Amino acid sequence: MQLLDKVISSEKITPLLNKLNIFSNWDLLLHVPLRYEDLTKLYPIVEVKPGQTILTQGRIIGCEILYKKRKQLLVRIDDGSAILSLLFFNFYPSYATQYAIGKEIRVFGEVTQDYLGNNTIVHPKIQTVKSSENEDLAKVFAPIYPITNKLTNDVVIKLVESVFEQAEIDEYLPNSLIKKYDLLMLSQAILTLHKLTPRQYADNYHEKALTRLKYDELIAHQLLMHDIYLTKHKNLANSIVPTHKYIIELLKKLPFSLTSAQNKVIKEILLDMTKPTQMNRLLQGDVGSGKTIVATICALAVVECGMQAVIMAPTEILAEQHYLKTQQLLAGQAINIVWLSGGLSAKQKKLAIDACATTGQIIIGTHAVFQDKVSFNNLGLVIIDEQHRFGVEQRMSLVNKGVRDGKYPHQLMMSATPIPRTLALSYYADLDISTIDELPPNRSPIKTLLIKNSRRKEIVNFIREHASLGHQVYWVCPLIEESEKLELENAEKVFAELTELLAPIKVGLIHGKMKAKDKAEVMADFQANWTQVLVATTVIEVGVDVPNACVMVIEHSERMGLAQLHQLRGRVGRGTVASQCVLLYEVSLLSEIAKKRLKAITNSTDGFEIARQDLLIRGPGELLGQKQSGLPSMKFANLEHDLAILCDAKDIAQELIAKYPDSVKQITQLWFHNKHYLGT
Repeated sequence: MQLLDKVISSEKITPLLNKLNIFSNWDLLLHVPLRYEDLTKLYPIVEVKPGQTILTQGRIIGCEILYKKRKQLLVRIDDGSAILSLLFFNFYPSYATQYAIGKEIRVFGEVTQDYLGNNTIVHPKIQTVKSSENEDLAKVFAPIYPITNKLTNDVVIKLVESVFEQAEIDEYLPNSLIKKYDLLMLSQAILTLHKLTPRQYADNYHEKALTRLKYDELIAHQLLMHDIYLTKHKNLANSIVPTHKYIIELLKKLPFSLTSAQNKVIKEILLDMTKPTQMNRLLQGDVGSGKTIVATICALAVVECGMQAVIMAPTEILAEQHYLKTQQLLAGQAINIVWLSGGLSAKQKKLAIDACATTGQIIIGTHAVFQDKVSFNNLGLVIIDEQHRFGVEQRMSLVNKGVRDGKYPHQLMMSATPIPRTLALSYYADLDISTIDELPPNRSPIKTLLIKNSRRKEIVNFIREHASLGHQVYWVCPLIEESEKLELENAEKVFAELTELLAPIKVGLIHGKMKAKDKAEVMADFQANWTQVLVATTVIEVGVDVPNACVMVIEHSERMGLAQLHQLRGRVGRGTVASQCVLLYEVSLLSEIAKKRLKAITNSTDGFEIARQDLLIRGPGELLGQKQSGLPSMKFANLEHDLAILCDAKDIAQELIAKYPDSVKQITQLWFHNKHYLGT
């Protein structure tokens, strides 16, 4: 199968095809129809029913222009069994002359009913018939392809026909695998999807053809991930063999013991960093599972070897939280911790940048850590928190800053959005994965309550009671500004409301439009318990750690995603007091999907179960951050429904790599010939 050739290489056509990601004959064959039109059978008019899309034929018995609310052309045809009306709008007057009485025409379209109950097709496709015989009926369904401006369906049909005439479709999977997984031959599958017969449709053969392409796409994806994995693991790195001097000091000071899951992942990560090749590892764990302490220990291991570690977080609040927490954990140890963010003054920023290039040992910050002016003295480990919030280019630009003498810094990515293990192992096949699958034993349980917004006053009284006991409360609003369309309460309005209703209890306000300095002051007041109630937007979704906060109220929870709700809920329950999360919802805005989300969040506090439910409800796109992954999106497979195929594809890919290297080469060349992915 060759790249663009004379069949599809005209100066006019090629750019139009490229817009559809068609760069080769192979791409064209994978450009399968969106739907089909059945032009293989003529329906007697007497048998047609509203809602059907049919092909029928008859003689014109009437043609007239009607002047109602809109000018319309009404044509009536009769096939001897019944009469069918054809209705046209926005037509030229000369159009009516085409429909002479007695003329035989063939029509295709969806049947509706007019106000009198007559069967009607609005704007049907019309074909003049010279004979009433059915000899010229199509033998296969008419394919309707995805098209773009100036590229018609007829042109695509002709191009596909040309490719079938000149190209043979080679099978690249071994017969043993085709038989084992009961797959169609590749040529059969592709031919079926472009030239679907009525018999094949009746036998559901096109679904089996589509299944074959789903398998192939996921196999190709697994092969690509394996290639990326090998490429990454070819990168040389400094072997990190810690002395455990700083680590032992830290563990002695901790007021708690690490969980078995934390100890397990620490061993995995430290062992990986002893290798002379670059570590690329994802650390995932539920909200509050203790990823921060794991990251700190890994950073200390690097520092003990005379190298630097950098921790990058997506928001100023989360980054500063890491900085303050690390300072607290390492208090009394002679370690230079550097804070670098966009909110620093020019003088502070210069000092921080100078420290990065010289004496800084653990550097913590936001996007500022990979700006052009920043350089590192001897970077050994890059830790990226909430990794899905960064683009591939951003993550790579930070890693590349640490390349010295052909050696790369080790890379640890962290996520508090856990995904089901099978999906993680398959989708993140280019990474090694460590999972913290248990919470610290001292975490208080969180009770989730689903409350109608009409009971708002009760919730205000509930908050007053908690505040009087010295407890603290988050009140989360999804928007800052008024939006009549969405009918959402804004943070400023709620802040004014609660300030009045809860007086003299002190209420604070934080949102994304505030200056970094102002946000820091508000959070400092809340952490010091000078503010009892904090009204906030979802800016506090990640990173805020206030153990005394035991109540979370979330406005318009019906508008939020499941993962976001779980992240927000995880901001409470970090102390010893039993915690509650109150989900306020507006009955009039409650969709069926929203009902499923709210049911899932109230039934479970397990992040992995929440992730599984999220996958079932909305699919994997947002969950996995596909747009930022740098990897190809799926054309045929849907991970929401095709997890079983994904597991098979992983096994097939491994067998191909082990036994059929020629097939591996052929598959990757075909599926990714025109694409360039970061890391490959």
